[in-house]
Amino acid sequence: MTRNSPPAEADVAALKARATQLRRHMLTMARGQGAGYIGQGLGIADALTALYFHELRYDPENLGWPDRDRFLLSTGHYSIALWAALAEAGIIPVAELVTYGADNSRLEMSTLDTTPGVEVIGGSLGHGLGQGVGQALGLGLDRSEARVFVELSDGELQEGSTWEAAMSASHFRLDGLVALVDCNGIQADGPVVLDMEPVADKWRSFGWETFEIDGNDMDAVVATLARARQRNGKPKAIVLRTLPGKGVRRIEQSEKSHFFRVDVGQWDAIIDEFEHSVGAGR
Repeated sequence: MTRNSPPAEADVAALKARATQLRRHMLTMARGQGAGYIGQGLGIADALTALYFHELRYDPENLGWPDRDRFLLSTGHYSIALWAALAEAGIIPVAELVTYGADNSRLEMSTLDTTPGVEVIGGSLGHGLGQGVGQALGLGLDRSEARVFVELSDGELQEGSTWEAAMSASHFRLDGLVALVDCNGIQADGPVVLDMEPVADKWRSFGWETFEIDGNDMDAVVATLARARQRNGKPKAIVLRTLPGKGVRRIEQSEKSHFFRVDVGQWDAIIDEFEHSVGAGR
């Protein structure tokens, strides 16, 4: 296994196939407990695929490599997607994925920093960006070229700590910091409670170079990550418009896709629906 770093050109077809495999892993994980944060995981799969199999610089055989890029999952309950990515990257065994959410498993339904490949615990929402600012400042003091990527959600934009961190990042000109803002429009009980729109304009007003894209369009995700490499004195925000449950229509259309639960026996039908959508090119 060699260090991952972005090649000159992305193999988008291969990345799309990898994203499909991540989604398969997630459905297997959710099937084990009959529940999970599968809606968010399926929605963010394309962005995590582009990161782990194209953009991020890391060494799966040396997770503490000092010059690695850092990925911080602020929304710890998105762990189902992170575990799938780490398994595909060879950091945790694929066979371990079936233990998702089980007693004594390393693969909790929210992240633990005892799991290989996890940089921060993201279970208490609204703090990931602040931790990312701190890490970016530290890397700057070390004169490191490593970057920090922070995934956060539209729900976390209701937390004041998020905007304090956003102000700090702009003030300190942390141009190696990239925020991936997952705007999927849902919270625990339905739609996002506070209207945060226009999201992209808010980030721009805080001094961030901001992009807004379809977060399930792999071409757009890869191209935008490449644009965000520029060191121009501004932190970068990529607003990802994602669809919860992407690839499984019954989850996409569910009013309660934040934590999706069905009878264990029904997961076979859900997996069949996903495979049918893949075959149909959805």
